[in-house]
Amino acid sequence: MEKLKVGVIGTGHLGKVHVKLLKGIENCELIGVYDKDFKKSESVSKEFNVKQYLELENLLNDCEAVIIVATTSAHYELVKQAFEFNKHVFVEKPITVHIWEAEELVKISNEKNLKLQVGHIERFNPALIALEKYDLNPMFIQSDRLSQFNMRGTDVAVVLDLMIHDIDIILSLVKSEVKDIKASGISVVSNNIDIANARIEFENFAVANVTASRISQKRMRKMRLFQRDTYFSIDFIEGNTEIIRLLSPQNLPKGNYLNLGEIGVGDKKRTVVYENPSQVNINPLQYELQLFINSVLNNTQPPITGADGLKALKVADMIIKKIENSIQQAKIDI
Repeated sequence: MEKLKVGVIGTGHLGKVHVKLLKGIENCELIGVYDKDFKKSESVSKEFNVKQYLELENLLNDCEAVIIVATTSAHYELVKQAFEFNKHVFVEKPITVHIWEAEELVKISNEKNLKLQVGHIERFNPALIALEKYDLNPMFIQSDRLSQFNMRGTDVAVVLDLMIHDIDIILSLVKSEVKDIKASGISVVSNNIDIANARIEFENFAVANVTASRISQKRMRKMRLFQRDTYFSIDFIEGNTEIIRLLSPQNLPKGNYLNLGEIGVGDKKRTVVYENPSQVNINPLQYELQLFINSVLNNTQPPITGADGLKALKVADMIIKKIENSIQQAKIDI
């Protein structure tokens, strides 16, 4: 079996998880880890029996691809350096802090024909994958992503830390360009925006109402999709999906479902169907890493490209600017 030589840059909490999962991928040869904090990389090196690199250049010389799990503010320089060594890159979300940084990295990856995959892990959540067989055309989306406070991620606004997961999913579901954005938010416990709400309007008249907070007492990661005759409820934490559809009698599903009754009269009578589709048994993080490795070995397009990451970043940036403008306006009004 052909194996891809992979190195991991960043051995904090999430980087450690990446290392553990990469060792379980058959066509991956994990050659070593690097972190500017030598104590962290030494600890991971010993725990998982992988080589510790004290110089990033040495790691880049020895591998074919890198997994970058550093703080967001370091993404640009690390990805660019990996590209200078002609290495394929998987970088955790968001792709970068600034749009110009992401645009440059996407350009370089295209010019050098190097793979660039962005780690928007929720695309591989079993609850979302369960909807692949359904015809999705949502016209109203409500998403809520709430987390308890954790210092990790506070180097950027909650829009880039949490909300960008849902932005990426929404952009993948709504096949239309963004028309307008309204947003509000506030800093509470950090120096960046800690809670945010945005209303994203699309050219096809679809609307997404998106909320993210990292100062909640309870965790919540839910998304609800509404379209003609169908309602989807997705719980990303539980990995569970519920669907309610209105179907004509001749179009009832073949699998398991609950008949909740009928509405209408005569030829217009339709059945209210409840479905709870079974979930695939996968580890989302390991699955996206596997897909990245496959894309390099098979020379195919990664499932979430640098261009996808840039698209989500642009919307996130618009939301942040709207919030900053509203905060500034509030100060002026006061």
